[in-house]
Amino acid sequence: MGKKFKAAVIGGSGYGGGELIRRLLMHPHVELARVASVDFVGEPLSAAHPNLEGVTDLRFEGIAPAEAAAGMDVVLLGLPHKVSATKMPELIASGARIVDLSGDFRLRDPALYKRYYHADHPCPDRLEDGTFVYGLPELERERIRSARYVASPGCFATTIELALLPLARAGLLSGAVEVVGITGSSGSGVVPSAGTHHPVRAVNLRTYKPLDHQHIPEITQTLAAAGAKDVTIRFVPVSAPLSRGIFATCFAHVPEASAEGVRALYRDAYAKEPFVRVPDKRLPEVAAVSGTNYAEIGVQVGADAAEPGKRVVACFAVTDNLIKGGAGQAIQSMNIMLGVDEKTSLEDPGGWP
Repeated sequence: MGKKFKAAVIGGSGYGGGELIRRLLMHPHVELARVASVDFVGEPLSAAHPNLEGVTDLRFEGIAPAEAAAGMDVVLLGLPHKVSATKMPELIASGARIVDLSGDFRLRDPALYKRYYHADHPCPDRLEDGTFVYGLPELERERIRSARYVASPGCFATTIELALLPLARAGLLSGAVEVVGITGSSGSGVVPSAGTHHPVRAVNLRTYKPLDHQHIPEITQTLAAAGAKDVTIRFVPVSAPLSRGIFATCFAHVPEASAEGVRALYRDAYAKEPFVRVPDKRLPEVAAVSGTNYAEIGVQVGADAAEPGKRVVACFAVTDNLIKGGAGQAIQSMNIMLGVDEKTSLEDPGGWP
């Protein structure tokens, strides 16, 4: 490929921004031309991301999103929820393709957005008219290919959706699904709070937003699009003493099925997916995907009927919240949009342990 695509990162001083920058700098078909931020203005990128010391001469620029997007082929937007939506009209006017990592354009119902994000959406028509394609390649790859605007999924949402998608697509998913999701501290952002500060986090497990997390409607919407019927997600997130990683356990109540049949369903569903693994000899574990764009999925079918005609299927999924749950998945969607191999700059397998 000849001329490189020009890319800008807006909101690049956080942990997710660091992963975006690192992988764009490695990208053979994309030139990272600009990084905009309200923090570290004028300083080298290594001021926020020490791993980039000596890697690039780029500096954080304190410029408006529209200026950052000017002349770019693609913009990767790492602004906070509720801020991203206010900047979107000017970004769309720039003509650049956009991958938005916030939650502002994932939902289709403005009323659900108001309930879970506690604000009126500033441009609700963009939710309802499908301007943004949901950026889960395992479900929406063909729509992403022709999209100009992608709403990249949330970290918990990605992990839980990948755990349950095969059941939804097979028409086996309905009713209540109970989920416990354990997450690392990097998902809480750079600035520590009373619940995320290391002295508390390192020796603790605690839940937050039980049964009321903002990813619940996103997960429900996505599973319905995949074929689930009247699903209710009962989700309890748990804060864990990890710096990165998500482990989700989902309990689905499915029509009577054999254990081997369910395992085969998962193997077949992900056999051709470049970043989803279904291990044969073990169940998923966080250390196997930490630092990578890979997800691991596993299933266990209960021996006894949960209720007449139904079995419990425990679905396990792990991701790195900053990569497959964040920056890596955004770049995967960007690659698909730009027509390059979706695995580009994302194939590294990470380390062990």
